[in-house]
Amino acid sequence: MMESLQHESSVGEAQRVMNICNACRYCEGVCAVFPAMSLVRAFSEHQMHYLANLCHNCTACYHNCQYAPPHPFAVNVPSALTELRTETYEAYAWPGFLGRLFRRNGLFVSLATALALSIVLALASLLVDPGVMFAEHSGPGSFYAVISHGVMVAVAGSTFGFSLLALSVGVRNFWRGTGAFSRARPMLSAFCGALKDMATLEYLGGGHKEGCSPRDEGHSNQRRYLHQAAMWGFLLCFASTCVAAFYDYVLGRVAPYPFLSLPVLLGTIGGIGLLVGPAGLFWLKLRSDKRAMPVRHYGMDYAFLALLFVISLTGFLLLALRATAAMGLTLAVHLGFVLALFLTLPYSKFVHAFYRFAALLRFNAEKPERSRPATVA
Repeated sequence: MMESLQHESSVGEAQRVMNICNACRYCEGVCAVFPAMSLVRAFSEHQMHYLANLCHNCTACYHNCQYAPPHPFAVNVPSALTELRTETYEAYAWPGFLGRLFRRNGLFVSLATALALSIVLALASLLVDPGVMFAEHSGPGSFYAVISHGVMVAVAGSTFGFSLLALSVGVRNFWRGTGAFSRARPMLSAFCGALKDMATLEYLGGGHKEGCSPRDEGHSNQRRYLHQAAMWGFLLCFASTCVAAFYDYVLGRVAPYPFLSLPVLLGTIGGIGLLVGPAGLFWLKLRSDKRAMPVRHYGMDYAFLALLFVISLTGFLLLALRATAAMGLTLAVHLGFVLALFLTLPYSKFVHAFYRFAALLRFNAEKPERSRPATVA
């Protein structure tokens, strides 16, 4: 009962502020939310789910708003849409009963990480002779001397496969659940536009090139650059894994690979991004204006950023120690954190990238070419 009342309160507050914004239109050039808002006159719950995931939480509208607290209207778009956006993660998750993990996401990620580390270390201690675990290994196949290729593939493949399935079904649920839309542009053009917006983080600019408003009416591109470092770092690490799989299964070249090989170079560049991006975003979040963001949702962000950072850090340690006696333990710890990421992907802040891309795809399909947000002075 309490959950239902809380949900109704979140939807109702988001609808209230959008109705005021739709009458004002002062922030029309700030981001994608306001042009999308202007296409409708009544905001259904599903329409609000779409707008909530279109919001990038740059907070520019909060600092621009003449009706923000302490005004009696108390318009706080970032806070209202963040509350609702977090609820959509749970509402569209698959399987549905696991969606409740979003409510205490920081605790869930911590417990999942501890469980994953315990599983990998237990497997290593049970299946590997201590003399092998703490011996020096070098050359092709040295990783598999510690933890066999079959065990790695079975554990990582099954968890990652389930995560991909859960993410795919969740995005499908979101796409269907946000209702029908009218296309003003062909879907191929809309897809390219959404991809460009996602890759460049177009709407983390606050409607101009000067960036978000993290604390006051000033602007900064710090969050945009750090977010890009984390995003491209993750994609480069994923590309490194794909290239390594190609080397292994197609070319017959077994890991670990030389320092100047393509998998290592991609992983190194990506790993730097996953150190700089999450650490910087963590620092910015600590300094952010808490009035424009529900603090109770910070746990989800902190847990995900910390997990990405530690995965990158242990990856670099493994690269540095791979020819030493510490390689076996370092490998087990690194794989434990990677497994934790796989376990938590569909029920962590990671899902926002997929829901936001779906929202950007709809936005680019609905908007006329001429409706791209204007620059705000």
